Amino acid sequence: MKVRVFVSLKDGVLDPQGKAVEHALHSLGFEGASDVRISRVVDLCVKTDSVEAAKEKGAEMARALLANEVIEDFRVEVVG
Repeated sequence: MKVRVFVSLKDGVLDPQGKAVEHALHSLGFEGASDVRISRVVDLCVKTDSVEAAKEKGAEMARALLANEVIEDFRVEVVG
């Protein structure tokens, strides 16, 4: 089953990569861009037939490796 894990910085955590992208967008003439935040998506397959088990396995992997829960939030979706 295909699982998608979305990882993003928590509100209030400085996002230097987002600031760099925002600055670059302004340099390219996109002055309306603001509050840019960079997130990541991790797609993976887990061996299970249960949507709930796949979601839980994705959350376990996020807690163990994919997200730093001190500064990041994550959510898990089963996509196939």
